[in-house]
Amino acid sequence: MESFEAFFSWLYSDHGINLTIGYDSYDRGRFLDGVWTTIKLSVLSILFSLIIGAVGAWVQGSPLRILRVFIGFFIAFFRNTPPLVQLYFFYFAVGTVLRVTGENGLPQPLVSNFGWAVISLSLFAGALNVEIFRSGIEAVPKSTIEASEALGFNRLQTYAYIVLPLAVRVALPSLGTNLVNLVKTTTLAYAIAVPEILYASAQIWSDELNVREMMNVLLLSYIGLVAILVWVLHRWEKALRIPGYGV
Repeated sequence: MESFEAFFSWLYSDHGINLTIGYDSYDRGRFLDGVWTTIKLSVLSILFSLIIGAVGAWVQGSPLRILRVFIGFFIAFFRNTPPLVQLYFFYFAVGTVLRVTGENGLPQPLVSNFGWAVISLSLFAGALNVEIFRSGIEAVPKSTIEASEALGFNRLQTYAYIVLPLAVRVALPSLGTNLVNLVKTTTLAYAIAVPEILYASAQIWSDELNVREMMNVLLLSYIGLVAILVWVLHRWEKALRIPGYGV
């Protein structure tokens, strides 16, 4: 570790490259905390958005018109408004209403800023996932659904065991694109002071005046995070591949 820190100290003293996260344990800790927060925010948002997308696509085919109208409104709202505005809406508008009384007798927010970031980003990506899953569902042959009904499967069983697994295989390329965009959109959490990687980097370059260096580190960090996600999605796509079907 000492040689590691000495190398970055040498870069700064001899070449003016001020990467404080290399030789300053405090800045390094702040940055790594930001990376970990971004990973948690991304993973939770991806999981919840997939659940929202799968459930929403199933509800779209519901015989109840009121449910179909609700899902249509949900999709239109989150697709037609900027994600930053949605984040502000949940944090400042809804968050100021949802309060509880703390131990000190003062009102405190029921949901943290991290929680609102997860909720907002999950709903935003989930609305897009609904349409992505729907396109995959429409690609499933009607004869497959009819065969499942002939075997005695009800609508939910047909969707969960037959339609959804096949639809995911068809929709996975589009789904992967949306999930990659979701990871990049987590930078918006900076706006409500969630200490993710952009927030941590901004604190460091504000204190150390090393904007150039931290901007490059930030860029490389997101390239690395997205590359890992793309690799996972490719492995998932390969594992789900059925020869001769869809992919």
